[in-house]
Amino acid sequence: MPRKDLAKVGRVLASLVLASLVSGAADKPAPLDVAHWRTVFARPDHTPTPAGNPATPEKVALGALLFEETRLSGSRDVACSSCHQADLSFTDGVDRHVGYDGQPLDRRTPPLWNLAWGLSFFWDGRASSLEAQAMVPIENEREMAGNLQTALRELGADPQMRKAFAIAFPDDPGVTQANLAKALAAFQRTLVSPETRFDRWVKGDDGALEPDELAGFALFVGKAGCAACHQGWRFTDEAFHDIGLPGEDKSRGPILGLQAADHAFKTPSLRERVWSAPYMHDGSLATFDDVVDHYARRVVKRPTLSADLPQRIDLSATERAQLVAFLNTLSSDDPPRPASLPVKTMAWGANAEAVPTSSVSQKDRRFTPGAIILKVGEALRILNDDTRVHNVRLDGPGKSFNSDAQNPGDTVTIGFDQPGHYDIICGIHPEMRLSVEIAQAR
Repeated sequence: MPRKDLAKVGRVLASLVLASLVSGAADKPAPLDVAHWRTVFARPDHTPTPAGNPATPEKVALGALLFEETRLSGSRDVACSSCHQADLSFTDGVDRHVGYDGQPLDRRTPPLWNLAWGLSFFWDGRASSLEAQAMVPIENEREMAGNLQTALRELGADPQMRKAFAIAFPDDPGVTQANLAKALAAFQRTLVSPETRFDRWVKGDDGALEPDELAGFALFVGKAGCAACHQGWRFTDEAFHDIGLPGEDKSRGPILGLQAADHAFKTPSLRERVWSAPYMHDGSLATFDDVVDHYARRVVKRPTLSADLPQRIDLSATERAQLVAFLNTLSSDDPPRPASLPVKTMAWGANAEAVPTSSVSQKDRRFTPGAIILKVGEALRILNDDTRVHNVRLDGPGKSFNSDAQNPGDTVTIGFDQPGHYDIICGIHPEMRLSVEIAQAR
């Protein structure tokens, strides 16, 4: 072979080797800039409040009461907390809540964590403040179907409620719509999600995340492109994006009168989302795995699709698992219970309203004591003095009972009118077991 041909072959081979090296480098994730991302995702040191509605303990306490107030609804049996349940990250556990007309509502119940930093509210952003947002569901005929003026008159006729308003608003003590909105908004601003293992990592604890979780974070801010929209410590850019979900709901577009914003929904925060499944504005995706699969394979292509959405995401099965592992680190190990929520007292069975003769603690994922003897006609008080959400499930002679979610500070009181052996467990932590023996009264 002539020398000039050998040289040409050599150049071709060299270019192929170089291309191979460049390709190989491109396949490897770039090193994670730990210092940079720890700054980007650092939590703020205080919760903002608007000048026109400064927070006070009395105002927050009133808002917490109103959050549970069924007299705000048309049927007098629905409250804000009916859909925004604390143990489900202030959602309701279903894809779309059933409305007053018996049909599913148009959109999923959104969670309420960290709204103090919000710029707009509802999936389509139609409310510009929490004060404005708080009023809308009350009079929505498919949600609470209430009448504000009727509800205010009824609350104003209640001496205890009048007193609570007067304490919360000493300079303007009336039971008014403005004060109702301010109290509910003040309470919602206290719903700040607690620190998780990810936050400990952000603060400098290198051992807070497992290797797969850290690899998932690198994918989140890198190859997967999630951080384009899920920005900052709340993991939302407060913007509206068409992410390619099927459906006719145009969301933000009609609010703005702008077709370019059709199908665009507000970026949801990822905080405490383990407890708020199913996901998306329509509740159509049941798990984090389904969410990742949507972005990787199921995006509906249309002109309004967000420019911030990666055109293609190629993730291996291992990478998908790592990404989901990271997303889990943004939630607490148990559903967190804000201190501003009032405790609940639940009662069941004969004599349950009587003064309990015995008490049992649920601290540290155990019933203490683990066995107890009572007599027919006596009652048992079970206190959740743990930091976790628990549940009381009872089985015994001819009866069974399943409490609602029992948050820290909540109590369940059970009365017994038949002798026999009863087993009580926590449905959330089944290793928690309590043996109850009821003896015949003499």
